[in-house]
Amino acid sequence: MSDLPSLRARLAEVSHKPGVYLHKDRLGSIIYVGKARDLRKRLSAYFMPSGKTRADRKTRALIDSIHDFEVHEVRNEQEALLLEGKLIKQYRPRYNVSFRDDKRFLLVKVNFDDPWPKFVTTRLRKNDGARYFGPFAHSGAVRATVAWLNKEFGLRSCRPRSPGEQDYKHCNADVIRNCMAPCVAKVDRESYLGQLEQACELLSGKGKRERLKSLKVEMEQAAIKLDFEKAARLRDVIHNMERALSPTRQFARGRGVPTTVQPKEDLAELADWLSLDGPPEIMECFDISNISSTHIVASMVRFKNGLPDNQSYRRYRIRTVEGQDDFASMAEVVRRRYGRILQENLRANPEVAEVSQESHVEMLRRLASEGKSPITLPDLVIVDGGKGQLSVSVAELQRLGLSGLPIVGLAKQREEIFFPGESDPVVIPHDRGALKLMQRIRDEAHRFANGYNELLLRKRVKESLLDDCPGMSPAKKKALLKRFGSVARIKGATPERIAELPGISAKFAEAMLDWLEREN
Repeated sequence: MSDLPSLRARLAEVSHKPGVYLHKDRLGSIIYVGKARDLRKRLSAYFMPSGKTRADRKTRALIDSIHDFEVHEVRNEQEALLLEGKLIKQYRPRYNVSFRDDKRFLLVKVNFDDPWPKFVTTRLRKNDGARYFGPFAHSGAVRATVAWLNKEFGLRSCRPRSPGEQDYKHCNADVIRNCMAPCVAKVDRESYLGQLEQACELLSGKGKRERLKSLKVEMEQAAIKLDFEKAARLRDVIHNMERALSPTRQFARGRGVPTTVQPKEDLAELADWLSLDGPPEIMECFDISNISSTHIVASMVRFKNGLPDNQSYRRYRIRTVEGQDDFASMAEVVRRRYGRILQENLRANPEVAEVSQESHVEMLRRLASEGKSPITLPDLVIVDGGKGQLSVSVAELQRLGLSGLPIVGLAKQREEIFFPGESDPVVIPHDRGALKLMQRIRDEAHRFANGYNELLLRKRVKESLLDDCPGMSPAKKKALLKRFGSVARIKGATPERIAELPGISAKFAEAMLDWLEREN
């Protein structure tokens, strides 16, 4: 239950500026991230009795869970929106819905290496040599602004990468003076690029104030002449440009964001609590997901210097375990992960077999320090679970000759940390960064494992459609999925190609495709 009187007392310290606020529960976990034009006014709505009375059930549950909050001031509402999205994606609070997917804010891209470059919108920044603008908090405003820039500077907006005379025949942009028609050489490339450069400068904010001033003068003159349609159009252009081009800072997800997360300090503190030789710069965490007995999967996530190393994540389908057995599943995935690391290193360095005085852990550490290790051992292994999961994992490491590898178990219920061979766990206070770091890597492993299980479940649901097809046998289904991979690809194949499979006739292939089409 939240302590509303003490939280209300802290409101006097909160400014009336725009910003982002984070609500925390009694364990210090972030449970909600929100933005506000006026931070004090927005937070007051949570902690006043009338606010809870008028709130819906979800908001009342949130208020009851709030034990603490923190605020981060920004310069304007656009920055608040960008920072809110970044923090939600980073922390994935349970009371937030928006921004929890991987959808990014809109960017505007232009590639000057194209024959006739143009503005395009995208949500992914690539290292492709193109020039990017953004991110922009208001997608509608930036799309409208780009459309106005195209018209104002005579830039093309057609789809072809290199438009020609054939494309010009089906276009009227030149006729209504929205485009300089570079496709039919009505303008040379140098002049076109000059116009594009001016548009890019305006999109980056240069000369925005002067342009807005001239547009406002033009709008007022149109209104004086009773040309209200033109005045309204210019009003919308001004409004969209002001929203789209407001100066905002770019908040990097997981880095550079105002937050209480301090990876370097958290790692040093964790090393003290776990009595490690030094801060665990590389940590790997395992989790098992067995939402159903159909697909039992596992995940391994890797953190470097306290931050996710997404490219090193791995997911596994459990092969040797029948039914739901977390202990056996954890044993299998630990065996596969570190057995592979050992094999890869021995394969890349066959000469190390001649060194008999080193343990496997010492050997792998030495190879890593010499830059000869294709996959480096982590400084700490974390298994999601208590004594049982930890015990089977330690046994597998011992079989591989990796008994010197630091490993702990993190039990969910009380966030207890178990060590091999010790009955009493270590309990790190919930307000310590060391525990929060372990919670982050454990929650990330849990998210990654569940995501894989859901992916396989959706695939299984689609594949199960074949089971209901008249005349379908397990052998036919196996052959179809092996060849085509999915029901969607089967539906896109011709009867002749399907009939090439052994045991499937042309008549059955046609009947199956007709049935799949009806069932779609």
